[in-house]
Amino acid sequence: MTTDRTSPFDPAPEGATVIEGKTTSGKPCRIVDSTASVDQKELKALLDELIAQRRFGLFSVSMAGSDTISLGEPQFAHIQLQDEVYRLILTPNEARIEAF
Repeated sequence: MTTDRTSPFDPAPEGATVIEGKTTSGKPCRIVDSTASVDQKELKALLDELIAQRRFGLFSVSMAGSDTISLGEPQFAHIQLQDEVYRLILTPNEARIEAF
């Protein structure tokens, strides 16, 4: 498998569902369902919501009690879609859904 060095994204896992979009500032972003089990309409709606909330791009994170701030660190959350709970990993240009 060849890697496109001009792509801002890491390669998606084989068989994953990928929906691409653009942030409010026009930069490419996407949502990757590593489980390939979430409906594409639901993925598109989630991507649109993340874009509207301006969740893509560089953000600063300070761990509780820490005196340092890290830029662009991934954020982790758990989300429920339908009856399933998934892990959501948010990086500056990608939201990735993984099995929990």
